[in-house]
Amino acid sequence: MVPSLILTTQVGIGLASFLLLLTAFWKFGAGRAALARHWHDVRWVLLAFLFNFVLVLAYFLLRPEQPLNTLEKPLRMFCAVTATMAVLLARPPRQALWWGAILGAIGAMFFIGHQRIVLEMERPGGFMNAITFGDIALTLSMVALVAALEFRRAGRSVLWPLIGGLAGILALVMTGTRGGWIALALAAIVCMRHGHLARSRNVRLLLGAGVALAAVLYFVPATEMQLRVQQGIDDVRKWHSGVDKFTNVGIRLELWKAAGMLIAEQPLVGQDPAVAHEKVVRWVQEGTLSDVALAPQHLHNDALQALASGGVLGLLALVGILAAPFAFFARHARLAIARGQPPSAPALAGMLVALGYFGFGLTEMMFYSGKSCLFYALMIFILMGFCLNEKEEFGN
Repeated sequence: MVPSLILTTQVGIGLASFLLLLTAFWKFGAGRAALARHWHDVRWVLLAFLFNFVLVLAYFLLRPEQPLNTLEKPLRMFCAVTATMAVLLARPPRQALWWGAILGAIGAMFFIGHQRIVLEMERPGGFMNAITFGDIALTLSMVALVAALEFRRAGRSVLWPLIGGLAGILALVMTGTRGGWIALALAAIVCMRHGHLARSRNVRLLLGAGVALAAVLYFVPATEMQLRVQQGIDDVRKWHSGVDKFTNVGIRLELWKAAGMLIAEQPLVGQDPAVAHEKVVRWVQEGTLSDVALAPQHLHNDALQALASGGVLGLLALVGILAAPFAFFARHARLAIARGQPPSAPALAGMLVALGYFGFGLTEMMFYSGKSCLFYALMIFILMGFCLNEKEEFGN
């Protein structure tokens, strides 16, 4: 349910998380024992998500004007650990997740294709922001492509994983999102720099196929990828010259300029969002910033947003929920190779999910949308559960 319903329904991801939470309460004793058995492996990931929630809670108590729903996203992300408990207890087949990613990517392609082609929407985004939709579609695409590793080892046709991978990339293209391609490039670089992955012929083929597909789509006029890239370059030139700052890239650059000014004033603990907004308004009135800095609700960069609102502590919280899972999956992948196993598909998928969100967050706020936050946390904890089950299957 988690990967298949995230982009095509309003309530699918919330329903899935609620069912996992109910399962954890129903089997709390057994779930806690299963998690405790793997505490040495999972502790840093759990502590990272707990620190993220505790920090937001502390700022909420110190800044009383913040709404109560400020706590919702970090709390639900931490509670997503129930997904790991469920996977450890139920030991479901990994194919369920792979098929969920494949169907989710295909569903996203048809959904966004209907909005783009039939409804003639210029920047379709389904039930969310177009950029967030495209980035999550690419995440599903990468997970679907990883599924091809297990399909091939099991002697099954890799046609459906490849179709899912292509569908997710096409959904990204139809949203007009450019930042997602950064994540794909980072994924290729990181995987090739990890020797145990670079030595796998299957992994190299998957990465090569993804890069080749991106290159082909770039040169197909109907995808408008070349046009979007050229628009981005023109936007930077217009912003730098002061001719026009009200462009997609120009707004981001002006926001990042404002972020730098806010961070310089309170680098350790950041600033209350309401106070920060008042300062930006004053700087706009003084002519230091363009009025385009007042348009969006966030800074279009996860790291700058964390620094501006939470200071160094906020940045540490963000780094923790990205780096701790990545380190967990990278370590599991190395151990799998050391045991003489082929590359672990759940570990590779987990690395790509964490790395993808890091790359997406360079030009967008992936942790601003509640659905995006929940999807990330659930995918991380589900894949962690599969890695731990895999470890037990091979005798640690």
